[in-house]
Amino acid sequence: MVRTVFSATLQGLQVKFVNVEADVSNGLPMFHLVGYLSSEVKEAGERVRSAIRNSDFVLPPKKVVVNLSPANMRKRGSIFDLPIAIAILTALEEIPEQSLKGTVIAGELSLDGGVRRVSGILPIVLEAKKQGYRRCIIPMGNLQEGELVEGVQVIGVKHLKEVCKVLKGENMQQNAEDRPNAIMMLNKASYPDFADIRGQHFVKRAVEVAVAGNHNIMMIGPPGAGKTAIAKRIPSILPPLTLDESLELTMIYSIVGKLNQDFPLKTERPFREVHQTVSQTALIGGGIFPRPGEISMAHKGVLFLDEIAEFPKNILDNLRQPLEEHSIKIVRERGEYEFPAEFLLVAAMNPCLCGNYPNLNKCTCTTTQIRGYLGKLSQPLLDRIDICVEVPKVEYDDLTEEIREEASEAIRERIVKARRIQWERYRNCEIKANAHLSIKDMEKYCALDSEGHKIMQQAYEQLGLTARTYHKVLGVARTIADLEGAEDIQGKHLREALTYRTMDAKYWG
Repeated sequence: MVRTVFSATLQGLQVKFVNVEADVSNGLPMFHLVGYLSSEVKEAGERVRSAIRNSDFVLPPKKVVVNLSPANMRKRGSIFDLPIAIAILTALEEIPEQSLKGTVIAGELSLDGGVRRVSGILPIVLEAKKQGYRRCIIPMGNLQEGELVEGVQVIGVKHLKEVCKVLKGENMQQNAEDRPNAIMMLNKASYPDFADIRGQHFVKRAVEVAVAGNHNIMMIGPPGAGKTAIAKRIPSILPPLTLDESLELTMIYSIVGKLNQDFPLKTERPFREVHQTVSQTALIGGGIFPRPGEISMAHKGVLFLDEIAEFPKNILDNLRQPLEEHSIKIVRERGEYEFPAEFLLVAAMNPCLCGNYPNLNKCTCTTTQIRGYLGKLSQPLLDRIDICVEVPKVEYDDLTEEIREEASEAIRERIVKARRIQWERYRNCEIKANAHLSIKDMEKYCALDSEGHKIMQQAYEQLGLTARTYHKVLGVARTIADLEGAEDIQGKHLREALTYRTMDAKYWG
C-alpha cells in the first residue's frame, strides 16, 4: 500500500517540492530509503523507526520502502524525518490518507518522537502558499517564523503524536494561542551613536552621502583616527526596511539557520563585519551544496571590511561581480545558483604598513612596501567604490571642546528623506537607490547643464577618471542633490562629489 506525503527542500534559495512515498508490504523485513539521498537523509531510517516505536505505534516486521521523488534531485538535511514517518504511518492506516491533501510537512525527529526545528522554513511556507497548498505542519520551534506568511494555515508541533492527532482532526487548534504575533514583536537593536564621534565632520558627511544613495565607501587614515568607530555607527543611520525587504532578508537568514527564535522577523538592516581570515566560500557563498555567504547575509545592509588591504587579493577581486550586479552566481555540476547581494560596502584601511604614510617624517615603510600594500586593491575594485575619503588624526581641540556633536537620529532623518525622494523617482523602475543607476538611467536622471559639463570635463582630464568613475561621480552628485532637496544637479553638488574621488587619486594615482 503506497501513500504519499508532500514535503520540500532548498536548492540554493529555490524551494523544490518533494513527494515522500512509502510502501509497506509483505516480504523480508527491511527498511529501505531511495531517491538520490545524502548521508544525513539515509540516516533518517534509524531516527524514524525509533521515533515511531517511542510514540506508541507498532512498526510490524514488514518490507518498508520509502522513495523521495523526483529521483534526479539530490536530497539533503534532516527536514524529511517527519514526512517519512507520516508517510509510513499513513501506509499502515494509522492516519487517514485524505488528511494529507493540500498539506506540506517538514521537520526533524528525535529518537523519542520529538520534532526539532530545521532551517529554511520561511521560504518553504512562502512557496507552499504560492503553489496552492492550504496547510503547513512544521516544528514548534519554527512556528513564529512560519506565521510570518499570511494566507496559509501554519501548525506547529512538538511531537510525532501531535502530528497524528492534527491529521486525524483531533487537535486542529493552534498550539500557542497566547503567543504574540511575530510581526508585532520587533527586536530593536541598540547601536552606538554618531554623537560620540568628535570632529571628523568631513568623513561623517561622506558617510551620510554614502548611506543616502547606497554608495560604496572607503576610509583611509592612520590607526586610531576613528575609521572603525565611524563604520560601526552606520547601522544607527540606515533607513528602515520595508516589509518586502524584511521578508526577503528573513528568508536568507532562515536558510542559513541564523534566525532569532524569539524574534524571527528581521526588522533591522544587517551589518556584517568580516575578518581578513575569511575564506572565499564564507564570503561569497558556495560549498558542495551552495549556501549564501557573508555578502548575501549583508543583503539590504552593510558589509564592513576593516583593514581591507590585509585581505587576500583574490578574495577582494571576487567582490567585483556582486558589487556591479548586486547578486552572486555560483555554477556547479548540478546546476546554477544565484544569491542576492545588494549591499553597501564600507571599507577601512591604513595608508601603509606602519599607518603613517604620507607623513614621511613618521612613515617607516619603503616605497616598495607602500606600493605593495596599496597594490592589493586592484583598479577595477577601486572603480566600484563610489566614495573614498581620508580620515585624519583627531585634533586635541576636537577631543576636549565642549560641543555637542550631531546625533544619529538627525542624520537618519535626512537620509530617510533622501531615500524617499529616490523611491518616488524610481517608483516604476527596478532601481532602488542612486548607486544602482545604469548609464542609460543617468542620461535621464543625472542630466547636467553647461556649467556641469564644464566641471566634469575638467575633472575627467585632471583626475584621470575612467568611464565607470565618471558615472560614479554623477550618481553621488545626484544623492547630494537629493539630500538638499534639489531637483537638478548643480555645480556645487558635482564639486562635493569630486572631492570624494581625490583620495584614491592621491594614493593610487
